[in-house]
Amino acid sequence: MFQKVTLYLILTAFTLCASDTIQHSTQALKTNYQLIYNKTQKKVDDFSQMFSEGNFYGRLRSNSFYFRWANEDKKHSTNLLTALGASFVYKSATYSNFDFTTALYASQAFFNDTNDPVAHLKPAKDTLSRYEYANTGNKAMAVLAEANIRYSGIKKSEFILGRQKIETFYTKSNDSKMVPNTFDGIVFNTEALSKSRITLAYLAQQKLRDHTQAHSVLMYGDENSSSSKYPSWSENDDSVMHRGLTYSALKSASKPTDAPLIVGEITNNSIDNLTLDGSFYIVPELLSQAMIELNYRFNFNNFSITPAFRYIKQFDNGAGEVGGASYTGDSSGYTDKDSLNSQMIAAKVVLKSRDYKINLAYTDIFDEADLITPWRGFATAGYTRSMGIYNWRADTQSYRIELKHNDNSSGIYKKLFIQSSILYIDADEDKSGYHNQDEIYYYLGFVQNISALQNLQWRLRLGYAQFLDTKDSDFNYLDSRFELNYLF
Repeated sequence: MFQKVTLYLILTAFTLCASDTIQHSTQALKTNYQLIYNKTQKKVDDFSQMFSEGNFYGRLRSNSFYFRWANEDKKHSTNLLTALGASFVYKSATYSNFDFTTALYASQAFFNDTNDPVAHLKPAKDTLSRYEYANTGNKAMAVLAEANIRYSGIKKSEFILGRQKIETFYTKSNDSKMVPNTFDGIVFNTEALSKSRITLAYLAQQKLRDHTQAHSVLMYGDENSSSSKYPSWSENDDSVMHRGLTYSALKSASKPTDAPLIVGEITNNSIDNLTLDGSFYIVPELLSQAMIELNYRFNFNNFSITPAFRYIKQFDNGAGEVGGASYTGDSSGYTDKDSLNSQMIAAKVVLKSRDYKINLAYTDIFDEADLITPWRGFATAGYTRSMGIYNWRADTQSYRIELKHNDNSSGIYKKLFIQSSILYIDADEDKSGYHNQDEIYYYLGFVQNISALQNLQWRLRLGYAQFLDTKDSDFNYLDSRFELNYLF
């Protein structure tokens, strides 16, 4: 029944899309998957107009994934999956400084579990709820991903209460599949301070992209948290979630299993050409982290050069004794196996000339503990983060060169956008678990809006991992993704 409802929602969206009443897109999609809403919310004087004068935004999408291993075994199998999705977002008009947003997202995955076991799915796993599929056989999702109310009665400021997307250094919607990563909580945004943007958030729960229910921000499920099959998939099972912070381990240590995530962020441009960014998160009684970044742009006649530096400090507030220094849950090879205190430094130089941008970057995770940021905000983003790569294990150094062509901030790519990069990861192979192999990762991505149908955007992304150790090279892999997005 649920699967039929989801398919109905998707087909309804396709029907609306074909209607003559839909003329122009009211939104656009940037290469980082963030939406730009071109039609702003009206201010009205009557409560009923809050509903009648609101804005409706629709989206249809198709995602296809082909993930191929060089060799297969019981834990590695090549998989192919296609999915269809739709989303309906309604933003009300503003009445007495209040407005609200609701957003329904639906996804239907198509794959053969005999050939492609759900436990082996790689990037395609986010097009369905593995937890629901394992327990009910359902390959569809229909999720209320956003439901919040906003108050904007304070000059240059706003409060948002409810389920929402939150775009900060540590928290991202990362809407690259079918459903965005969202949070339940309250957020305060302000630009009241001159040449600054500030965000403060108290987030009680998270809802990852492949979940239909909200869950703890920093707790890994186990047999004591759920009696259903695959209980680890019911809580925070993000790819870099700390596997040692299980329900049972936290309970045994008298630590909270439902601790909130507190996030703060500031961006300041008081000095010409200098951007200063600072961010922090706190999960009470467990873990906290702080980041500072400097970008300074030198302008010349036809190009600019921007050197940048980022520093991250992670503070262990009790999580290390519970889960250990490694997010794999196995701390073999770590200097202090019971401490999550750690640091990262990063540096880059960005050369921009006309429609080209070259990024030379380096990151170094100190040989202390792994960085823990399982909220789709990536510690090495903008430096050495490439598609599907998590390179913030302890004692990991990464080097990357990236080239972008025809980038812009409008979300409409009339010219073909091209992004390519080569990433070298020097990992500590003495550490156990995954993401501990030296490798070279090659990435090539394309984005373009169809000229005859500007609301339709296609994307092709290709990543190839080449492991440098002979035995690891048996599991080199190709990660290929093709997407279509129609916005209306």
